[in-house]
Amino acid sequence: MDQVLRFEAHAFGRPYHAARVRIPARARDTEMHTHADFHEFMGVVSGGGEHLLTSGASELRAGDVVLVRPSDRHAVRGSAPDGLEFVNVAFPSSLWQGFLDLTRTSRGPISVHQPAAIPVFEHALARFQDNPTTYDLMRFWIDLLDLLVPRDSGGPGVPDWLAKACTAMRAEQNLRSGVPRLLQLAGVSAAHLSRTMRAAYGVTPTAFVTDLRLEHAASLLAATNTSISGIAGRCGFSSQSYFSRCFTTAHALTPSEFRHRSQRAFVP
Repeated sequence: MDQVLRFEAHAFGRPYHAARVRIPARARDTEMHTHADFHEFMGVVSGGGEHLLTSGASELRAGDVVLVRPSDRHAVRGSAPDGLEFVNVAFPSSLWQGFLDLTRTSRGPISVHQPAAIPVFEHALARFQDNPTTYDLMRFWIDLLDLLVPRDSGGPGVPDWLAKACTAMRAEQNLRSGVPRLLQLAGVSAAHLSRTMRAAYGVTPTAFVTDLRLEHAASLLAATNTSISGIAGRCGFSSQSYFSRCFTTAHALTPSEFRHRSQRAFVP
């Protein structure tokens, strides 16, 4: 059975996780896996190899940049003679989607050859070793997309009305009202909202709102002493038991376990 990796298992209390990965030429492939709740960028530093996906294998060479999404089932292989070395930067999918909303950027797949991007990965890795902040993560995204997405590339991107509505939904008072409030903010029919959100983000409005609620709940669990029932109410869940079921399904930890682990990450 494939591994299913979760962000908090690797980066408690930090906005992103970065690592340098070296795969020798004759090593076994990395284990096939998927991501439960995070995206990651791979920046190939040196050598060569293959990125293995269910759709087939694609070549990796120095200077390549690849975005891996939670929907991607993948593994990596090093090739002779030097194997493969890359920097991996992983971050919560909910934060990435919020950044795309704010910048009106489409979230389609990315797999490009751009050697100038590798120093951006190296800088993110260096900052990760020294108490990184959300600003460091946003700087990584901005610097990277400046190199990967030409400003005059055109394309449909995310409709302005949808980007504004999704950004506004991050306010706690809007989260409590859920999908009906998202419809009000969007100013379109339920069917049009559903079609456009699927095309732009690959999720339904209900799944989008639930993800935002769970993201906000995780922040409250980690940073406040508010009771779990209070957090459930603040985030728009109908009951503490329903909130606990949703949170445990998403994070493989109960709210109490998540709070304990995340708070331990800040206090040695």
